Amino acid sequence: MQNTIPDLDGFPVIIELPVQWGEMDAFQHVNNVAYFRYFESARIAYLEKIGHVETMHTTGIGPILAAARCEFKRPLTYPDKIFVGIRVSNMGTDRFTMQFRIFSQKLQKIAAEGDGVIVSYNYRERRRAPIPDEVRQRIEELEGRTFPLSHHG
Repeated sequence: MQNTIPDLDGFPVIIELPVQWGEMDAFQHVNNVAYFRYFESARIAYLEKIGHVETMHTTGIGPILAAARCEFKRPLTYPDKIFVGIRVSNMGTDRFTMQFRIFSQKLQKIAAEGDGVIVSYNYRERRRAPIPDEVRQRIEELEGRTFPLSHHG
């Protein structure tokens, strides 16, 4: 998708989602849990784009969400269309941080921002593992930059 939203400049993956009526709560705005679902949808789109699912099938090493945070800036309401931008902000030996930004078409403003820490996990051995080299390279290609290797993701 070609980015035409200045607030999402610098986000290499942007997904478009409808706000569902059922996501609203008794306070007549989208429940905060839905924002984490939006982030998850963007995270999956990003991981699919870099082929992380295939890497996981061949190596047993895949992503696991270790932490997630959201700053709610403006309430979303139905009906609306949102654009969720996602990028990797830093990368360590066994983890990387993804930044999210939700832009509301109806409000024409940023509705929320957040981040998530993704740990590289060996599902066969049930322990953390270094990020596979091919995954690191694909992230750097998609982001258009290299990440200095830090041990504290």
